[in-house]
Amino acid sequence: MNLAVLASGKGTNFASIAAAVKKGYIKANLKVLLVDKKDAPARGRAKKFGVKDIFINPGDYKSRLTYDKALVKILKKEKVDLVILAGFMRVLTPYFVKSFKDKIINIHPAMLPAFRGVDAIERAFKYGSKFTGVTIHFVDDKVDHGPVIMQEPIKITQALTLKELEAKVHKLEHKLYPLVVKLFVEKKIKKQGRNVKIG
Repeated sequence: MNLAVLASGKGTNFASIAAAVKKGYIKANLKVLLVDKKDAPARGRAKKFGVKDIFINPGDYKSRLTYDKALVKILKKEKVDLVILAGFMRVLTPYFVKSFKDKIINIHPAMLPAFRGVDAIERAFKYGSKFTGVTIHFVDDKVDHGPVIMQEPIKITQALTLKELEAKVHKLEHKLYPLVVKLFVEKKIKKQGRNVKIG
């Protein structure tokens, strides 16, 4: 199975998946990293793991649709079976989602449907939530909305600082995301409507 990761920033989730592939925990080919920012640190991580990275500049395209068509063209050329969003800060068009129906996953640093969108950890912390966590879900054409594959909560205690909470969330992300990719590769994830079964 061929994997692709789409990222915009640091690429720590990309690195956790690349390391799992390298160790043989995920038995698949990590074909390519696509980024929408030329100076995304994720590109340096890709070079470290020997993964091809491609920068596609949104400024070169007149619309979201034409940009997504360019992304899809590359992914199809690479014969990608699973698209993994890892801090990719663009909303995918229905065209992209349809092109890889049930083959796009995303990770979100909250217990969806709570705290959709950006700055989810900070918003949960400031709201006074007793729990936050990590959600990995299939992508549909709404933001942070697709069927949930896996969730795990983190308790927010009064002793925790925002920085400590962020570190806990990221650590959990780096544990869960490779696991979900592994389960997908092994065809152990079954989706029926909004219900997702593992095993």
